[in-house]
Amino acid sequence: MKWKLPAACMVWAFATAQPQDLARELDNVARTATVMVDGDLCQRIQTERSRGFMSKEDPRDPYLASDNYDVDHDAFDRTKKTLMRLARLCPLACDVNLWTPLDTSNARVQIVIRNVHEMSSFWKWGDLHQPMPPEMKSVLETGQRVVVSRPGGKVSVLAPVRNSLDDVVALVEVVAQQRVDPQENVK
Repeated sequence: MKWKLPAACMVWAFATAQPQDLARELDNVARTATVMVDGDLCQRIQTERSRGFMSKEDPRDPYLASDNYDVDHDAFDRTKKTLMRLARLCPLACDVNLWTPLDTSNARVQIVIRNVHEMSSFWKWGDLHQPMPPEMKSVLETGQRVVVSRPGGKVSVLAPVRNSLDDVVALVEVVAQQRVDPQENVK
């Protein structure tokens, strides 16, 4: 029973910490994610067939892209497990999400894997893809991690994901909230 008290104190300390303290913890996870997440595997998650439907629009079928979204299950599962393990490195409840650009123009981005707590500083519920936020564009173009603080105590660190050619092909969002609202994502 003695081991629970220090753990509870550590969680309380981080729950009352300043945003820069939380950002430092998230940055440690993000730095590790850059090394651990396999960019070649990430590039294989969404199938070519599915990618082809992402830009098609049909007035008779507004859900064409989402109805035809599919993944390579092996690549998806292996990457998701890695992201879930990375989230355990954070002392607070956090998520490690995977984002990929839709094409080489970096104009639009999609969230490919969301995790346990469904936290994100960027994802809007129900959007299959969205305009590329400037912070994400910066990570994809420079390969440098970026810290983003949002109203409500949400802090994210965006980190690059590289393939075997050392190209930045995706990014991870390591995100947590200072004050967790259990009803935030309940619809």
